[in-house]
Amino acid sequence: MRRAAHFFAALQASNGHWPAESAGALYFLPPLVMCLYITDHLDGVFPGEFRKEILHYLYCHQNEDGEWGLPIERHSSMFSTTPSYICMRIIREGRDGDRDNACSRARKWFRDQGGATSIPSWGKTWPSIFGLYDWLGTNPMPLEIWLFPSFLSVHPGLCYCQSVYMPMSYLYSKRFVGPITPLVLELREELFLQSYNEINWKEVRHLYAKVGSRKPLLPSSLVTGSDVRTKPILNRWPFNKLRQKALELTMKHIHCEDENSQYITIGCVEKILWMLACWVEDPNGDYFKKHLARIPDYIWVAEDGMKMQVKIQVQSLINLPSNCFGSHEWDIGFVLQALLACNMTDEIGPTLKKGHEFVKESQVKDNPSGDFKSMNRHISKGSWTFSDQDHGLQVFDCTAEGLKCCLLFSTMPPDIVGAKMEPKRLFDSVNIILSLVKLVVYQLGSLLDSQNGWSCYFQGDLTNYVGCTASAIQALVFFKKLCPEHRKNEIDNFIANAVRFIEDIQMPDGLWYYGNWGVCFINGSSLCFSLAAAGKTYHNCLAIPKTVEFLLNSQSDDGRWGESYISCPAKKYTPLGGYRSNSVHTAWALIGLLYSGQEINGVFLRNCMLHYATFRNTFPLT
Repeated sequence: MRRAAHFFAALQASNGHWPAESAGALYFLPPLVMCLYITDHLDGVFPGEFRKEILHYLYCHQNEDGEWGLPIERHSSMFSTTPSYICMRIIREGRDGDRDNACSRARKWFRDQGGATSIPSWGKTWPSIFGLYDWLGTNPMPLEIWLFPSFLSVHPGLCYCQSVYMPMSYLYSKRFVGPITPLVLELREELFLQSYNEINWKEVRHLYAKVGSRKPLLPSSLVTGSDVRTKPILNRWPFNKLRQKALELTMKHIHCEDENSQYITIGCVEKILWMLACWVEDPNGDYFKKHLARIPDYIWVAEDGMKMQVKIQVQSLINLPSNCFGSHEWDIGFVLQALLACNMTDEIGPTLKKGHEFVKESQVKDNPSGDFKSMNRHISKGSWTFSDQDHGLQVFDCTAEGLKCCLLFSTMPPDIVGAKMEPKRLFDSVNIILSLVKLVVYQLGSLLDSQNGWSCYFQGDLTNYVGCTASAIQALVFFKKLCPEHRKNEIDNFIANAVRFIEDIQMPDGLWYYGNWGVCFINGSSLCFSLAAAGKTYHNCLAIPKTVEFLLNSQSDDGRWGESYISCPAKKYTPLGGYRSNSVHTAWALIGLLYSGQEINGVFLRNCMLHYATFRNTFPLT
């Protein structure tokens, strides 16, 4: 343990965080390359050596039959293969490729699946922007929906689609298409089974490949029928005036989000769309230029090549300052708690102090600027983000983990770990946790969500996060010990309700499904930690014995645990093939057992697998 703690301490950056990769989905990078090609900035952002690394990344993760999966370890996906193919062709790769005929193998695969007309919804959007697909072949994204009263459950500002579909609907409403270059004309011939000009785009709108796709939640006839009935009306005076008003409102929202996130945006998918929308509005404007300046922060280079992160991150190839962004707060909360669990404060005091200072400095000090509520934003003062305070967008479990760290350090000697956080800032964190409990941050009620991009990412509902609830229980139980009178009744009620929620949501076989940020049921078993923090034990909580039984039954013969990412989309426990195991799952399982009395381990929205590099060092230490 001592060797592991010192090794991990040596990886700390000068400003106190732990730089690490958070990637894994092959859909992230190609849209960026396509956007830079359209805006004529590809050569400036990705010069020759960078392009070699991008190609190396695509080569490394191309499967034997020529396709790519959505995450790098998953099966074939039209959603990833078509954009990856386009990306290779843009980066000056020949029609057949120069390494193992990469392009020709990919082209054969997606043509065998019916051609690019069968790509899922989000996959249809970027080819439409690039000039490889007709907007008639995409599901409607009416911009006027943003003019709906915000209290309506179908208002898209109430769910994830605010960040994704706002720029998508802006580009759709303008029917924007990039320049039709010789490369675009060549790709039109390569992507489809029939001539581009002979395709009936309305008929292929609801065509989806059988491999790696999920159909939209709403019936295609309902979506198409609504579009057919409303389009003639909206195109006539005076209703066509709504379109201009909606365009103006959309860009107002985008600029507000840009300013409040320092042009980081929420993540990589949104970043590219917001940037392109700014370019379409004004190619020479400051908004687009500020977006360009933040692109290098998203790029990560590793042994498998150059990739785009889920969130922005520091990387050593580009000459960036040490305070660049990434999954800093998400990682450092776990890292510091793991190092503190080693009980080696005297040996790693400077590491803990730098980490503590980073956490304190990363807390968001103010609410979003302007009339943020009209922009469908919540208070953020006192929160922590996924990255640091520049990111500006509060994250529930990052806030809880950041608060836990500050509370832990407040009980330690300040000459070793630095000055404790001021009580008022701790109170701000408690305030935002309690306020977020009252919100439904993600709602599966939007028309746009139901008939568009979720066909690529996940299936089912997305309303409550068990992991967020567990983190908040631990943070508020600890806070209550140190500040017993602050909002006592509210905190007591929250803890009681949260514990009841975790107990009620447990499956009959003792599992907790947690395919949102970790893989998956073994990760969920560590929720015993939060129940134990609230005073629950093996003897007074029926949920804990059931979890213990699951963990003991799923333990491998070698004493370890290992779970496949397939558990997340399948919603059924699936062990690693070949009776394999890994250190992260073993650590999660032991945490679950202790508090009951190297395959890919991260995931986003249950279906987009991610590689969180710090997991392998953090949880075994814990």
